[in-house]
Amino acid sequence: MILLLDLCYEKDSLSEYEFVFPIADTLSKAGTCLKMLHFTEIAEDDLGKYDKIILCGTALKDNTYADRIDMFSWLMQCDRPVLGICAGMQVISAVFGGSIVPKPAIGLEEIEIVIDTPILGEPRQIEGYHLHNYGVTLPEEFLLVAGTTEVVEAFKHRERSIYGIMFHPEVRNRWILERFAVLQNSF
Repeated sequence: MILLLDLCYEKDSLSEYEFVFPIADTLSKAGTCLKMLHFTEIAEDDLGKYDKIILCGTALKDNTYADRIDMFSWLMQCDRPVLGICAGMQVISAVFGGSIVPKPAIGLEEIEIVIDTPILGEPRQIEGYHLHNYGVTLPEEFLLVAGTTEVVEAFKHRERSIYGIMFHPEVRNRWILERFAVLQNSF
């Protein structure tokens, strides 16, 4: 079962329809069981119930999650595959010692995949949809998967199955979500 964590400013916000429900729809159509929770509802003791975790994105002006990074400290010990999308990637970066930095982008952009991973596949260019005011710096324990060190589009933890992507696969590239759903744990 996959846990979808809603990072929107409050539980049951309208943003959930744009940033959480499309991910749930894609995974449900792929036959994946899932549970949706707001990030304020998660208890570390509950994490063992889930096979994988997705930290969903938020609305363009919604940065509440960035003021509550301490609520995500469980990521440091998480032994499940994790995928952070946009705001979710920002959370992962901050938890692991990177930074959330101003880097606005809206619309479709070419993304250069630079290393082969189970989530994004082999090196090549893909088109991805961006909707964010912030990007990230690459944490020390992570490899650059797509983009450049100045504009990090995707990263992966060097040893664990923890991924971050700055663009929104629920808009374009739903195959990324499907690949994550079948990802084998590499811990």
